[in-house]
Amino acid sequence: MTDATRVLVVDDQVLLRGSFRILVENEPGLTAVGEAGDGAEAVELARLHRPDVVLMDVRMPVMDGIEATREICGSPGTAGVRVLILTTFDLDEYVYAGLRAGAAGFLLKDAPPAEVLAAIRVVARGDSLLAPSVTRRLIEEFALRPAPDHGGPAPLAGVTGREREVLELIARGLSNAEITARLHLSMGTVKTHIGRLLSKLAARDRAQLVIAAYESGVVAPSDGGLGRC
Repeated sequence: MTDATRVLVVDDQVLLRGSFRILVENEPGLTAVGEAGDGAEAVELARLHRPDVVLMDVRMPVMDGIEATREICGSPGTAGVRVLILTTFDLDEYVYAGLRAGAAGFLLKDAPPAEVLAAIRVVARGDSLLAPSVTRRLIEEFALRPAPDHGGPAPLAGVTGREREVLELIARGLSNAEITARLHLSMGTVKTHIGRLLSKLAARDRAQLVIAAYESGVVAPSDGGLGRC
């Protein structure tokens, strides 16, 4: 099946890794190209197979999932590979680091099979994905960090007022459809604004736009992600 989405499964637990592989293999339109038990092996297999999506565990021997994500997303040979990190509630502190490393999204390990499959398809088509509970933890992570220092060069230099509005709504978790309704814009216009934001802020995807919004002060964690600075 030449047009199937190719998935690499990475987890140090053999049983869990095998379960995810079976789930992928039994789903039409998806195929598993391999398994890795640690981050170093994941990087090697990603370079060998160039999968569309890597299902990545976080805490593993040899090399953890965050460093493996950084290696995969930062290497020219695998820059197009999308990484979906599987996390648990007690690993939510890795969300920020994972997104900075280039992860396309996070999903809880105990998510229903249908949700896992849907998440693979979401990131495979170039979108980012954050489970609501993970998004809340991301906001909390920013709340614990020092307030951004805006005394230096403007972090949003070149971003228009309308693009800033779109960026704020992205950081608040709104979908494209919700942004079109909120700002009374067409879907095409919203997508154009997002494309320009990605280019101007050198962001890999929507998830990194969320980081940019918080780091630049467009939205404030103290307001639950709802305030405007």
